[in-house]
Amino acid sequence: MAGLKLREKVTRFLKEHPEEKFTAREIATWLFETYPEACRAKKERSDTLNSDDELLTQIVAEIGAIRPDIQKKTPQVKTTEERPRKYYFTSKTDAQEVEDVEQLGVSGAAAEDHGGTPDVEPSYTQGGKKKLLEYELYPMLSQYLWTEFGIYSRRIDEKRAANRRGPNGNKWLYPDLVAMEDLSAEWHREVKSCVNQYSDKQTKLWSFEVKLLLNRSNVRECFFQSVSNSSWGNYGYLVAAEVEGAETLKELRMLSAAHGVGLIHLNTGNPAESQILVPAHERTEIDWDTANRLATENKDFLHYIKVVRQFYQTGDPRPLEWDLPESELD
Repeated sequence: MAGLKLREKVTRFLKEHPEEKFTAREIATWLFETYPEACRAKKERSDTLNSDDELLTQIVAEIGAIRPDIQKKTPQVKTTEERPRKYYFTSKTDAQEVEDVEQLGVSGAAAEDHGGTPDVEPSYTQGGKKKLLEYELYPMLSQYLWTEFGIYSRRIDEKRAANRRGPNGNKWLYPDLVAMEDLSAEWHREVKSCVNQYSDKQTKLWSFEVKLLLNRSNVRECFFQSVSNSSWGNYGYLVAAEVEGAETLKELRMLSAAHGVGLIHLNTGNPAESQILVPAHERTEIDWDTANRLATENKDFLHYIKVVRQFYQTGDPRPLEWDLPESELD
């Protein structure tokens, strides 16, 4: 891009705003506002760019095209994999990035024992953007599952389980959220009654493991934690507020093909705009032996099973028993 030296200016802009994340359109807008003469000259040289909006879209496309070259020359420039992709500059290693977000998450999770109020105030990045704690993602995920799929979900707190396996003994057993899909929501009452008597194919049971950040340093551990925690249900998903790097997403797709667990990107700014990046494979049967083990050792999971059992018996999903948005409970 003659005149603008796009690679140089994008890299410098990100370096001057370390740890802040920007979409290609936000970077292009900055370029348009900061270098108006160079942008105007580019438009005048083009036979196809007839407006400022078309020029902005072209710059966005060119930023995406030079991304691999920028990252090859400046590895500290990283990207997230949600849509739209976000660009940022960091001197931290992948492991340090995960450690930073998990340190915040530990404080928030511990606060759930005290009414869900975090022990510390959430920190803020430059630019005033709030850093979320992991426990703050759970209601967002519940909102997305209900809005997009009509799925009833509940929080499972591993601290309410008997721990017979030492430190982190429950980490590989209990998902963060579980859910029930009512396949009979639109069925005639006679069909419901028939299914209640002769089949248990009235629901699909879901499992979700939630993370603040997935990158190359933690992707395999988090994925296999999700595999372990979801082995009992029909669908298992790993859910992340951020997925960093194309190689991370490639690894997740490969692992999913082998083990069936899917991936959801949770849009924390607008949960309804969250995306299934990798669909989960359905398991046709519930592993009731594993479900029994979880229910025996965890009161939250036991209550989940009780609500599912009551639904089998009555056809009533009991909305108050689930973590639904408040507007659905009025």
